Amino acid sequence: MVQLLEVKESLDWLAVAASLSKELAATAVERDANAGIPKDEIDQLRASGLLPLVVPKEYGGIGATWPEALKIVQELSKADGSIGQLYGNHLNLTVVGHSVGRPEQKEIYYRETARNHWFWANAINTRDTRLKIAPEGDHFRVTGVKNFGTGVALGDVRVFSAVQDGVEEPVFFAIPKEREGVVSNNDWDNIGQRRTDSGSFTFHNVLVKQDEILGPPSPPDSILATFGGIIAQLTKTYVYLGIAQGAFEAAREYTTTLTKPWVTSGVDSATQDPYILHHYGELWTELRAAIGLAEEAAEIVQAAWEKDIQLTSEERGEAAIAVFSAKAFATKVGLDITTRIFEVMGTRSTAAKYGFDRYWRDLRTFTLHDPVDYKLRDIGNWLLNHELPTITQYS
Repeated sequence: MVQLLEVKESLDWLAVAASLSKELAATAVERDANAGIPKDEIDQLRASGLLPLVVPKEYGGIGATWPEALKIVQELSKADGSIGQLYGNHLNLTVVGHSVGRPEQKEIYYRETARNHWFWANAINTRDTRLKIAPEGDHFRVTGVKNFGTGVALGDVRVFSAVQDGVEEPVFFAIPKEREGVVSNNDWDNIGQRRTDSGSFTFHNVLVKQDEILGPPSPPDSILATFGGIIAQLTKTYVYLGIAQGAFEAAREYTTTLTKPWVTSGVDSATQDPYILHHYGELWTELRAAIGLAEEAAEIVQAAWEKDIQLTSEERGEAAIAVFSAKAFATKVGLDITTRIFEVMGTRSTAAKYGFDRYWRDLRTFTLHDPVDYKLRDIGNWLLNHELPTITQYS
Protein backbone atom coordinates (compact mmCIF):
# COMPACT_ATOMS: atom_id res chain seq x y z
CA MET A 1 0.00 0.00 0.00
CA VAL A 2 1.28 3.46 -0.95
CA GLN A 3 1.89 5.64 2.10
CA LEU A 4 0.36 9.06 1.59
CA LEU A 5 2.19 12.21 2.56
CA GLU A 6 0.06 14.05 5.10
CA VAL A 7 -1.42 17.23 3.69
CA LYS A 8 0.05 20.12 5.65
CA GLU A 9 -0.31 23.80 4.93
CA SER A 10 3.31 24.44 5.87
CA LEU A 11 4.81 22.09 3.28
CA ASP A 12 6.68 23.60 0.35
CA TRP A 13 4.70 21.89 -2.39
CA LEU A 14 6.94 23.12 -5.19
CA ALA A 15 9.87 21.50 -3.38
CA VAL A 16 7.84 18.29 -3.10
CA ALA A 17 7.20 18.46 -6.85
CA ALA A 18 10.89 19.15 -7.56
CA SER A 19 11.88 16.05 -5.60
CA LEU A 20 9.36 13.94 -7.50
CA SER A 21 10.47 15.49 -10.78
CA LYS A 22 14.05 14.42 -10.06
CA GLU A 23 12.87 10.84 -9.49
CA LEU A 24 10.86 10.85 -12.72
CA ALA A 25 13.74 12.27 -14.74
CA ALA A 26 15.99 9.38 -13.72
CA THR A 27 13.75 6.86 -15.49
CA ALA A 28 12.10 9.05 -18.14
CA VAL A 29 13.95 7.65 -21.17
CA GLU A 30 13.26 4.05 -20.20
CA ARG A 31 9.59 4.69 -19.45
CA ASP A 32 9.15 6.59 -22.71
CA ALA A 33 10.58 3.63 -24.62
CA ASN A 34 8.37 1.14 -22.79
CA ALA A 35 5.19 3.26 -23.05
CA GLY A 36 2.27 1.54 -21.31
CA ILE A 37 0.08 2.41 -18.33
CA PRO A 38 1.68 4.88 -15.85
CA LYS A 39 0.62 3.09 -12.68
CA ASP A 40 3.87 3.63 -10.78
CA GLU A 41 3.88 7.32 -11.67
CA ILE A 42 0.30 7.84 -10.47
CA ASP A 43 1.19 6.00 -7.27
CA GLN A 44 4.10 8.42 -6.82
CA LEU A 45 1.82 11.41 -7.35
CA ARG A 46 -0.64 10.04 -4.83
CA ALA A 47 2.07 9.36 -2.25
CA SER A 48 3.49 12.87 -2.72
CA GLY A 49 0.30 14.43 -1.37
CA LEU A 50 -0.07 16.62 -4.48
CA LEU A 51 -3.44 15.31 -5.70
CA PRO A 52 -5.67 17.64 -3.61
CA LEU A 53 -3.55 20.66 -4.55
CA VAL A 54 -6.34 22.97 -5.80
CA VAL A 55 -9.04 21.67 -3.46
CA PRO A 56 -9.92 24.63 -1.18
CA LYS A 57 -8.77 24.39 2.42
CA GLU A 58 -12.34 24.47 3.75
CA TYR A 59 -12.87 21.09 2.08
CA GLY A 60 -9.65 19.59 3.43
CA GLY A 61 -7.40 20.38 0.46
CA ILE A 62 -4.17 22.35 0.06
CA GLY A 63 -5.90 25.41 -1.40
CA ALA A 64 -3.25 26.36 -3.94
CA THR A 65 -3.95 29.15 -6.41
CA TRP A 66 -3.75 28.50 -10.13
CA PRO A 67 -0.38 30.31 -10.47
CA GLU A 68 1.00 28.09 -7.69
CA ALA A 69 -0.52 24.91 -9.07
CA LEU A 70 0.61 25.50 -12.64
CA LYS A 71 4.19 25.98 -11.50
CA ILE A 72 4.02 22.42 -10.20
CA VAL A 73 2.65 21.24 -13.56
CA GLN A 74 5.64 22.94 -15.18
CA GLU A 75 8.06 21.32 -12.73
CA LEU A 76 6.74 17.81 -13.39
CA SER A 77 6.66 18.41 -17.15
CA LYS A 78 10.38 19.24 -17.10
CA ALA A 79 11.06 15.63 -16.20
CA ASP A 80 8.31 13.92 -18.16
CA GLY A 81 5.74 15.52 -20.44
CA SER A 82 3.40 12.57 -19.99
CA ILE A 83 3.22 12.98 -16.22
CA GLY A 84 2.93 16.74 -16.48
CA GLN A 85 -0.06 16.25 -18.75
CA LEU A 86 -1.67 13.65 -16.49
CA TYR A 87 -1.25 15.82 -13.41
CA GLY A 88 -2.39 19.04 -15.07
CA ASN A 89 -5.44 17.28 -16.48
CA HIS A 90 -6.18 15.91 -13.00
CA LEU A 91 -6.09 19.43 -11.52
CA ASN A 92 -8.51 20.71 -14.15
CA LEU A 93 -10.93 17.89 -13.41
CA THR A 94 -10.84 18.25 -9.61
CA VAL A 95 -12.70 21.57 -9.97
CA VAL A 96 -15.34 20.27 -12.40
CA GLY A 97 -17.95 19.97 -9.67
CA HIS A 98 -17.27 23.60 -8.76
CA SER A 99 -17.43 25.04 -12.26
CA VAL A 100 -20.13 22.99 -14.02
CA GLY A 101 -21.65 20.83 -11.28
CA ARG A 102 -24.49 21.28 -8.88
CA PRO A 103 -23.68 22.72 -5.41
CA GLU A 104 -23.84 19.27 -3.81
CA GLN A 105 -21.42 17.90 -6.45
CA LYS A 106 -18.94 20.67 -5.67
CA GLU A 107 -19.08 19.72 -1.98
CA ILE A 108 -18.81 15.96 -2.52
CA TYR A 109 -16.05 15.99 -5.14
CA TYR A 110 -13.87 18.45 -3.26
CA ARG A 111 -14.19 16.67 0.09
CA GLU A 112 -13.74 13.16 -1.28
CA THR A 113 -10.76 14.15 -3.43
CA ALA A 114 -9.03 15.59 -0.37
CA ARG A 115 -10.02 12.71 1.92
CA ASN A 116 -9.15 9.86 -0.44
CA HIS A 117 -6.42 11.47 -2.60
CA TRP A 118 -8.49 10.71 -5.68
CA PHE A 119 -6.80 10.82 -9.06
CA TRP A 120 -9.10 12.24 -11.75
CA ALA A 121 -9.00 11.20 -15.41
CA ASN A 122 -11.16 11.77 -18.47
CA ALA A 123 -12.07 11.05 -22.06
CA ILE A 124 -14.23 14.03 -22.99
CA ASN A 125 -13.28 14.84 -26.61
CA THR A 126 -16.65 16.22 -27.72
CA ARG A 127 -15.61 15.89 -31.37
CA ASP A 128 -15.88 12.12 -31.02
CA THR A 129 -19.65 11.47 -30.97
CA ARG A 130 -19.60 7.67 -31.00
CA LEU A 131 -20.42 7.38 -27.31
CA LYS A 132 -24.20 7.35 -26.78
CA ILE A 133 -26.16 7.84 -23.56
CA ALA A 134 -29.81 6.92 -23.11
CA PRO A 135 -32.18 7.15 -20.13
CA GLU A 136 -33.15 3.94 -18.36
CA GLY A 137 -35.65 4.45 -15.57
CA ASP A 138 -34.15 6.91 -13.09
CA HIS A 139 -30.64 6.44 -14.49
CA PHE A 140 -28.82 6.10 -17.82
CA ARG A 141 -26.89 3.57 -19.91
CA VAL A 142 -23.87 4.38 -22.05
CA THR A 143 -22.68 2.39 -25.07
CA GLY A 144 -20.05 3.04 -27.73
CA VAL A 145 -16.45 4.18 -28.07
CA LYS A 146 -14.57 7.26 -26.91
CA ASN A 147 -11.00 8.08 -27.94
CA PHE A 148 -8.22 10.34 -26.64
CA GLY A 149 -8.54 9.52 -22.97
CA THR A 150 -6.07 10.76 -20.37
CA GLY A 151 -5.18 8.36 -17.58
CA VAL A 152 -8.60 6.69 -17.70
CA ALA A 153 -7.41 3.19 -16.80
CA LEU A 154 -6.04 4.55 -13.49
CA GLY A 155 -8.55 7.26 -12.63
CA ASP A 156 -10.41 6.94 -9.33
CA VAL A 157 -13.02 9.22 -10.88
CA ARG A 158 -13.44 9.33 -14.65
CA VAL A 159 -15.22 12.07 -16.58
CA PHE A 160 -16.71 11.40 -20.03
CA SER A 161 -18.97 13.11 -22.53
CA ALA A 162 -21.66 11.30 -24.52
CA VAL A 163 -24.40 12.19 -26.98
CA GLN A 164 -28.09 11.76 -26.17
CA ASP A 165 -30.73 11.55 -28.89
CA GLY A 166 -32.76 14.73 -29.08
CA VAL A 167 -30.31 16.70 -26.92
CA GLU A 168 -28.17 19.26 -28.73
CA GLU A 169 -25.31 19.55 -26.25
CA PRO A 170 -23.20 16.62 -25.03
CA VAL A 171 -23.87 15.10 -21.63
CA PHE A 172 -21.02 15.05 -19.11
CA PHE A 173 -20.85 12.48 -16.35
CA ALA A 174 -18.38 11.27 -13.70
CA ILE A 175 -18.21 7.62 -12.71
CA PRO A 176 -15.97 5.69 -10.31
CA LYS A 177 -13.13 3.44 -11.44
CA GLU A 178 -14.88 0.27 -10.33
CA ARG A 179 -17.91 0.82 -12.59
CA GLU A 180 -18.29 -2.25 -14.80
CA GLY A 181 -18.29 -2.14 -18.57
CA VAL A 182 -15.56 0.40 -19.42
CA VAL A 183 -12.81 -1.41 -21.32
CA SER A 184 -9.48 0.04 -22.40
CA ASN A 185 -8.55 -0.88 -25.97
CA ASN A 186 -4.83 -0.39 -25.21
CA ASP A 187 -4.31 1.27 -28.59
CA TRP A 188 -2.23 4.33 -27.69
CA ASP A 189 1.04 3.96 -29.62
CA ASN A 190 1.85 7.48 -30.78
CA ILE A 191 5.27 9.10 -31.09
CA GLY A 192 4.96 11.12 -27.89
CA GLN A 193 3.12 11.39 -24.57
CA ARG A 194 3.57 7.66 -24.43
CA ARG A 195 2.76 7.27 -20.72
CA THR A 196 -0.59 9.08 -20.72
CA ASP A 197 -2.92 6.15 -21.44
CA SER A 198 -4.47 8.25 -24.20
CA GLY A 199 -6.06 5.51 -26.27
CA SER A 200 -9.71 4.63 -26.84
CA PHE A 201 -12.25 3.03 -24.52
CA THR A 202 -15.28 0.89 -25.29
CA PHE A 203 -18.41 1.13 -23.14
CA HIS A 204 -20.56 -1.97 -22.83
CA ASN A 205 -23.96 -0.88 -21.52
CA VAL A 206 -22.37 1.10 -18.65
CA LEU A 207 -24.64 2.34 -15.88
CA VAL A 208 -24.59 6.07 -15.14
CA LYS A 209 -26.59 7.14 -12.12
CA GLN A 210 -28.68 10.28 -12.14
CA ASP A 211 -26.46 12.02 -9.57
CA GLU A 212 -23.37 11.23 -11.69
CA ILE A 213 -24.58 13.52 -14.48
CA LEU A 214 -22.63 16.76 -14.06
CA GLY A 215 -24.74 19.88 -13.66
CA PRO A 216 -26.66 21.89 -14.37
CA PRO A 217 -24.56 24.61 -12.73
CA SER A 218 -26.11 27.12 -10.37
CA PRO A 219 -27.12 29.54 -11.71
CA PRO A 220 -27.79 27.79 -15.06
CA ASP A 221 -26.35 30.74 -17.03
CA SER A 222 -23.16 30.89 -14.94
CA ILE A 223 -20.19 32.22 -16.89
CA LEU A 224 -17.97 30.20 -14.54
CA ALA A 225 -19.36 27.04 -16.18
CA THR A 226 -17.62 28.10 -19.40
CA PHE A 227 -14.30 28.91 -17.72
CA GLY A 228 -12.92 25.40 -17.33
CA GLY A 229 -11.75 25.27 -20.92
CA ILE A 230 -9.70 28.43 -20.46
CA ILE A 231 -8.00 26.97 -17.39
CA ALA A 232 -7.30 23.79 -19.36
CA GLN A 233 -5.70 25.85 -22.15
CA LEU A 234 -3.41 27.54 -19.64
CA THR A 235 -2.56 24.20 -18.07
CA LYS A 236 -1.44 22.91 -21.48
CA THR A 237 0.67 26.05 -21.81
CA TYR A 238 2.53 25.16 -18.61
CA VAL A 239 3.04 21.59 -19.81
CA TYR A 240 4.63 23.01 -22.98
CA LEU A 241 6.83 25.33 -20.94
CA GLY A 242 7.93 22.51 -18.66
CA ILE A 243 8.87 20.32 -21.61
CA ALA A 244 10.80 23.20 -23.21
CA GLN A 245 12.57 23.99 -19.94
CA GLY A 246 13.44 20.33 -19.43
CA ALA A 247 14.91 20.16 -22.93
CA PHE A 248 16.90 23.34 -22.39
CA GLU A 249 18.33 22.20 -19.05
CA ALA A 250 19.21 18.74 -20.41
CA ALA A 251 20.96 20.33 -23.39
CA ARG A 252 22.91 22.73 -21.18
CA GLU A 253 24.12 19.87 -19.00
CA TYR A 254 25.16 17.87 -22.07
CA THR A 255 26.94 20.82 -23.70
CA THR A 256 28.94 21.68 -20.60
CA THR A 257 30.06 18.08 -20.01
CA LEU A 258 30.11 16.17 -23.31
CA THR A 259 29.92 18.43 -26.35
CA LYS A 260 33.23 18.86 -28.18
CA PRO A 261 34.15 22.11 -29.92
CA TRP A 262 33.91 22.20 -33.70
CA VAL A 263 37.21 21.42 -35.41
CA THR A 264 37.52 24.88 -37.00
CA SER A 265 36.13 26.83 -34.03
CA GLY A 266 39.54 27.77 -32.70
CA VAL A 267 38.43 27.32 -29.07
CA ASP A 268 39.26 24.72 -26.46
CA SER A 269 35.73 23.88 -25.29
CA ALA A 270 32.15 23.98 -26.57
CA THR A 271 31.27 26.50 -23.87
CA GLN A 272 33.62 28.99 -25.54
CA ASP A 273 32.21 28.57 -29.04
CA PRO A 274 30.65 31.94 -30.02
CA TYR A 275 27.92 30.30 -32.11
CA ILE A 276 26.90 27.94 -29.32
CA LEU A 277 26.87 30.87 -26.90
CA HIS A 278 24.68 32.83 -29.32
CA HIS A 279 22.19 29.96 -29.64
CA TYR A 280 21.94 29.52 -25.88
CA GLY A 281 21.42 33.23 -25.36
CA GLU A 282 18.64 33.25 -27.92
CA LEU A 283 16.90 30.14 -26.58
CA TRP A 284 17.11 31.35 -22.99
CA THR A 285 15.63 34.73 -23.90
CA GLU A 286 12.74 33.08 -25.72
CA LEU A 287 12.06 30.70 -22.85
CA ARG A 288 12.08 33.46 -20.24
CA ALA A 289 9.71 35.56 -22.35
CA ALA A 290 7.31 32.63 -22.75
CA ILE A 291 7.35 31.92 -19.02
CA GLY A 292 6.71 35.58 -18.23
CA LEU A 293 3.73 35.73 -20.58
CA ALA A 294 2.29 32.57 -19.02
CA GLU A 295 2.74 33.87 -15.50
CA GLU A 296 0.91 37.06 -16.43
CA ALA A 297 -1.95 34.98 -17.88
CA ALA A 298 -2.05 32.83 -14.74
CA GLU A 299 -2.59 35.89 -12.54
CA ILE A 300 -5.44 37.03 -14.80
CA VAL A 301 -7.01 33.57 -14.68
CA GLN A 302 -6.74 33.46 -10.89
CA ALA A 303 -8.45 36.85 -10.56
CA ALA A 304 -11.25 35.65 -12.84
CA TRP A 305 -11.60 32.35 -10.95
CA GLU A 306 -11.96 34.20 -7.67
CA LYS A 307 -14.97 36.04 -9.09
CA ASP A 308 -16.75 32.67 -9.01
CA ILE A 309 -20.40 33.02 -10.10
CA GLN A 310 -19.94 36.80 -10.37
CA LEU A 311 -17.59 36.33 -13.34
CA THR A 312 -18.74 38.28 -16.38
CA SER A 313 -18.48 37.31 -20.04
CA GLU A 314 -16.15 40.25 -20.64
CA GLU A 315 -13.79 39.15 -17.86
CA ARG A 316 -13.86 35.62 -19.24
CA GLY A 317 -13.02 36.92 -22.72
CA GLU A 318 -10.13 39.02 -21.45
CA ALA A 319 -8.74 35.99 -19.62
CA ALA A 320 -9.11 33.94 -22.79
CA ILE A 321 -7.05 36.45 -24.81
CA ALA A 322 -4.29 36.38 -22.19
CA VAL A 323 -4.25 32.56 -22.17
CA PHE A 324 -4.40 32.22 -25.96
CA SER A 325 -1.47 34.63 -26.31
CA ALA A 326 0.61 32.70 -23.78
CA LYS A 327 -0.26 29.35 -25.33
CA ALA A 328 0.53 30.43 -28.90
CA PHE A 329 3.92 31.80 -27.87
CA ALA A 330 4.75 28.80 -25.67
CA THR A 331 3.98 26.50 -28.59
CA LYS A 332 6.29 28.41 -30.92
CA VAL A 333 9.11 28.68 -28.39
CA GLY A 334 8.74 25.08 -27.20
CA LEU A 335 8.95 23.61 -30.68
CA ASP A 336 11.92 25.85 -31.45
CA ILE A 337 13.85 24.83 -28.34
CA THR A 338 13.13 21.10 -28.59
CA THR A 339 14.33 21.16 -32.19
CA ARG A 340 17.37 23.40 -31.86
CA ILE A 341 18.92 21.78 -28.79
CA PHE A 342 20.73 19.38 -31.13
CA GLU A 343 22.54 22.32 -32.73
CA VAL A 344 24.18 23.12 -29.40
CA MET A 345 24.84 19.51 -28.39
CA GLY A 346 26.21 18.00 -31.59
CA THR A 347 25.88 14.71 -33.46
CA ARG A 348 26.60 12.38 -30.55
CA SER A 349 23.57 13.71 -28.69
CA THR A 350 21.27 11.96 -31.17
CA ALA A 351 22.17 8.56 -29.69
CA ALA A 352 19.02 6.73 -28.61
CA LYS A 353 20.36 6.19 -25.09
CA TYR A 354 19.97 9.90 -24.31
CA GLY A 355 16.38 10.14 -25.51
CA PHE A 356 16.63 13.87 -26.18
CA ASP A 357 14.14 13.54 -29.02
CA ARG A 358 11.37 12.73 -26.52
CA TYR A 359 11.01 16.41 -25.66
CA TRP A 360 10.04 17.29 -29.23
CA ARG A 361 7.88 14.16 -29.59
CA ASP A 362 5.97 14.91 -26.41
CA LEU A 363 5.41 18.53 -27.33
CA ARG A 364 4.49 17.91 -30.96
CA THR A 365 2.00 15.19 -30.04
CA PHE A 366 0.32 17.44 -27.49
CA THR A 367 0.17 20.64 -29.58
CA LEU A 368 -1.63 18.97 -32.47
CA HIS A 369 -4.71 18.43 -30.28
CA ASP A 370 -5.47 22.14 -30.40
CA PRO A 371 -3.87 24.08 -33.29
CA VAL A 372 -2.81 27.55 -32.16
CA ASP A 373 -3.74 29.04 -35.55
CA TYR A 374 -7.30 29.33 -34.25
CA LYS A 375 -6.08 31.03 -31.08
CA LEU A 376 -4.10 33.53 -33.14
CA ARG A 377 -7.18 34.20 -35.25
CA ASP A 378 -9.17 34.96 -32.10
CA ILE A 379 -6.45 37.33 -30.91
CA GLY A 380 -6.40 39.08 -34.29
CA ASN A 381 -10.18 39.40 -34.30
CA TRP A 382 -10.01 41.00 -30.86
CA LEU A 383 -7.28 43.40 -31.92
CA LEU A 384 -8.88 44.54 -35.16
CA ASN A 385 -12.61 44.07 -34.57
CA HIS A 386 -12.80 44.40 -30.77
CA GLU A 387 -14.54 41.03 -30.49
CA LEU A 388 -13.68 38.77 -27.55
CA PRO A 389 -13.57 35.01 -28.20
CA THR A 390 -16.82 33.07 -28.06
CA ILE A 391 -16.50 30.50 -25.26
CA THR A 392 -18.99 27.76 -24.43
CA GLN A 393 -19.09 25.09 -21.75
CA TYR A 394 -18.19 22.55 -24.41
CA SER A 395 -15.38 24.30 -26.31
